[in-house]
Amino acid sequence: QVQLDESGGGSVQVGGSLRLSCTASITIGRITNMGWYRQAPGKQRELVARITSGGKTDYVDSVKGRFTISRDNIKNTGALEMNSLKPEDTGTYYCNAEVTEGTGRTYRYWGRGTQVTVSS
Repeated sequence: QVQLDESGGGSVQVGGSLRLSCTASITIGRITNMGWYRQAPGKQRELVARITSGGKTDYVDSVKGRFTISRDNIKNTGALEMNSLKPEDTGTYYCNAEVTEGTGRTYRYWGRGTQVTVSS
């Protein structure tokens, strides 16, 4: 019923930029919150940025001023603009979406991830 697909990852040098995209294919339901998580090898997954259906955003301190999260509620897509990338930004980035179905119940869905590598 719901599938999330990320794209836009790649390998860049320090100070470079990348734009990650998330496309949600939904048969029934609506997306409430969307977010981006990342996980580096040997480390726990962390929330990078999130955005509500109304456009309210939140960021982890380490990316504030460098990353920008956005969404299109009609197309059911999301994006994460990443600028001034640092080596510590390296990791697998996952799109997350909370979907409320007709029953009123909310479920969390995850994309399969896209790799981001930042080197000097």
